[in-house]
Amino acid sequence: MIFSGMEHMSREPFKYVFIHGIVRDAMGRKMSKSLGNGIDPLEMIEKYGVDALRFSLIFGVAPGNDMRCSDEKFEAARNFANKVWNASRYSIMNLQGPESPEKLSLADQWILTRCAAVTKEITDYLDQYELGLAAQKLYDFIWTELCDWYLELSKSAMYGEDEAAAAGARWTLRRALTCVLKLLHPFMPFITEEIYRYLSGGEGFLMQAPWPTPDEFPAFPDQAEDMQGVMEIIRAVRAIRAERNVPPSKRAHIMLLPGADFNRKSIETGAVYFERLASASGVTVIESRQDAPKNAISAVCLAGEAFLPLEELVDLKQEKARLDKELKTVEQEIARAQGKLNNAGFVAKAPAAVVEAEREKLRKNLTVRDALQEKLAGF
Repeated sequence: MIFSGMEHMSREPFKYVFIHGIVRDAMGRKMSKSLGNGIDPLEMIEKYGVDALRFSLIFGVAPGNDMRCSDEKFEAARNFANKVWNASRYSIMNLQGPESPEKLSLADQWILTRCAAVTKEITDYLDQYELGLAAQKLYDFIWTELCDWYLELSKSAMYGEDEAAAAGARWTLRRALTCVLKLLHPFMPFITEEIYRYLSGGEGFLMQAPWPTPDEFPAFPDQAEDMQGVMEIIRAVRAIRAERNVPPSKRAHIMLLPGADFNRKSIETGAVYFERLASASGVTVIESRQDAPKNAISAVCLAGEAFLPLEELVDLKQEKARLDKELKTVEQEIARAQGKLNNAGFVAKAPAAVVEAEREKLRKNLTVRDALQEKLAGF
């Protein structure tokens, strides 16, 4: 019922957007003919596409709030449409083989559980005519959870030697993509209808398909929570590698200390995900921090702590030389700031803001010096 009620959006793209509020340009000025700052929808359609225009007019809109239109917003919506198209193209290309729910991986169970939750949220938003919130939620789910995470996570099973796991990944991917297309159809009817034609083999129209319901998807709340923990650790490891400018091609063995409330078995199950997404050469679960290597950097999150041997990431001699050079520079800055602040003439004559800025620099550099000295003590 909700889905059929959205059919009007295909013919009247502005009907639901301008219920409340004022449309403004990128400078915040009210759009009007007299100011000459109006936007011709046909020109925007020609430049960005009709689906991008529709989505940009709904995305982030709340009843009673003014809406700003700009080329940047239209371009972002077009980029999102491209993301959906490319992700769908990749998915359909990989749905060539048997599909079965008999053996689902941790990632499969996670995305199916997320599909059920997002379907309920989007449906509730549409029932309440919160179209802007529905579009925002759908954007985040498709871009981050489906594309950035699940498509990458599923490759381990999809391209692996376990045919049952590959069949489970294909079964899950088809259902997740179908769910996304149905939820997105009211906002982007043309691109989703075209993708669905390829996905379904030309059988039926998406606009006539039933609206998804949460109970269509098997729920695995415990496994989904475990997968979230694995993803948290992967994020932490990637952040610490990025901080040290370690290229993805340089792999390192990861030692994992699970948090007190985290399922240790899920880390062993999810070891393949660390290898693909955290550039791990191997994964070992340890019992305490004492089991971690001496020269190791750690990435901490709620799910646990990951230790990466420093010698596997960087050349220790080069790293020590770099830290020594950085420490010397910081100590020079500390001496310069202390010399200024110990000069009674400077403190008395300089503006108070300048003196306070020097004191703040000194405080920060002292903190940096202590951190560098602590790092060097580990060599």
